[in-house]
Parts: sequence; structure tokens; C-alpha cells
Amino acid sequence: MTSNVITTTNFENLKLFKRGKVRDVYEIGDYYLIVSTDRISAFDVIMNEGIPSKGAVLNRISSFWFNYTKDIIDSHIVTINVDEYPEECKQYKEFLRDRSMLVKKAELIPIECIVRGYITGSGWNDYKKTGSICGIKLPVGLVDSEKLPEPTFTPSTKAEIGLHDENIDEAAAVNIIGKETFEIVRQATINVYKKASDYALTKGIIIADTKMEFGFFDGKVILIDELLTPDSSRFWPLDQYEKGKSQNSYDKQYVRDYLLSINFDKKPPAPPLPDEVIKNTSLKYQEALFKLSGEKL
Repeated sequence: MTSNVITTTNFENLKLFKRGKVRDVYEIGDYYLIVSTDRISAFDVIMNEGIPSKGAVLNRISSFWFNYTKDIIDSHIVTINVDEYPEECKQYKEFLRDRSMLVKKAELIPIECIVRGYITGSGWNDYKKTGSICGIKLPVGLVDSEKLPEPTFTPSTKAEIGLHDENIDEAAAVNIIGKETFEIVRQATINVYKKASDYALTKGIIIADTKMEFGFFDGKVILIDELLTPDSSRFWPLDQYEKGKSQNSYDKQYVRDYLLSINFDKKPPAPPLPDEVIKNTSLKYQEALFKLSGEKL
């Protein structure tokens, strides 16, 4: 399962800016070059194995959604066409093709902007304990995977690699980024989610929740990083949806479920992933891309 899998890039003639859990970011003059590798993380731990085609799927889905939601908010994307990249990138273009984007240099707004249309995951765990998520009181009697009355904005901290993001309430988020910026990103997150989730339903996919990131560019708030991918969202098959239980998915929940089944303690080092888990995860990501955009790799 290792053919054509890229887990790390090392472009010697480009300036490495940082490595994230999945993306390697290079600084190219006035731009950043974001390369989506085939790394996969679960519970904030990076697995040893890559997932074939994963980086290309993430890149194409993000590009699709940035374009689809550009009437709501601008994004950092400049181009994903390697032939339009700066000259110093050209020698690497066969590695960069399909899995990279040239983007504006934005100043990061340091919270994770999470919106939940359905209650599941850490939100479900919080609700069972407190009846709330991030300080927001929810109706009594909800069951796992149930649709919420309205999409709910539940921010979290943005942790360094290896550390866990922490759900926070509105007051804590405002303390980090300020009231005005908080209101802008909350409304943009909900508006983007509503438009995207309505579209996804027509393609047979429920977007249960998703995570967005924002930055400042030329004094305006814009979308950055990735958007509505199987890494940052929960995608459920509409025709298999049934509230009251965990759902099948087109995202990395499949990997999380495997790790839970072997009682992984959610700390490094990562255990090996079986070939079957690697193969099926790749197929799930590619199916999500095809269903949403009609594209095949």
C-alpha cells in the first residue's frame, strides 16, 4: 500500500515554512505553497503510514469548496495550476501536481472554527455530561448523531502538533481573538456550512460537522488552510443515516474506529495500520471527492 504515497516533502531549493499534521508549507516570495501530503492523523497523533491519493483528494475538495463558497467569503487560494506557479517551483511540478496550492500569506486567527449540524464525537460526549456544548445549552433528550435544531458554532483552541484542541466557550474565544473578529468568523462559518451542507445533501452526503480556519489578509477576514474535506469534516452517507448510533462515514472516522477497537491510548507512538484499513480509507476519501465534485483521480 505504499506506491505513490508521499508522506514528507523536501524541496531543497524552496524555503520550508512549517510542517503541519498533513501539510508541508513553503514560503515563495509573497505567497505560501501548501503541499497536501498523504499523512493521516487521528486523535492528534500522526500515523506512520500514508493513505494513497489522500493529499490529492484534500487539495481538490478544498479547491472545489473555496470556489463554491466564494460568494460568502474570500479564501487564500491563488491557483492550484502548477504551470502558473513561480519559476522556482517548476522543477518540482510533477510532485506538486494535484496535491498543492499557491495561496496568499494571511495572518492566522488562532482558534478552530467548528460548526455542528448533528451531535456526535466530542460534542456528544460533552452533551451527555452537561447537556451543553461549549457552554451552549441544547435540547433535552438528543441521541447520538441526531440533527440539531440549528447549526451550532463551537470553537476550540488551536493546539500545537501532538497536543489536543480544547473546546472553549464564546467568552474564551472572544478573549483570544476579540469580539468583532469572533462575530465575523462565527457568521462566516455558519453561512459556509449551510450552503455546503445543502449542496452535499443533493449528492447523498450529510456533512455532520466541520472545522474551518480563518486569517487576515489586507485587513479582511478570509478562509485559509483546508475547507470541508474528509480530514476536517464528518461526511455520512445519507442513504444509511439513522440517528441513535454511530454512522458509516467517508472520512477518517474509519481510522479512528480502528484505533479505538485496539484500545489505542491516543498518544504517540502510533500503532501500525493494517493494509485493509489503509486501502479502505483511501477508497472512502476518493468516493467523497467523486460524489461531491464529480472528479476522479
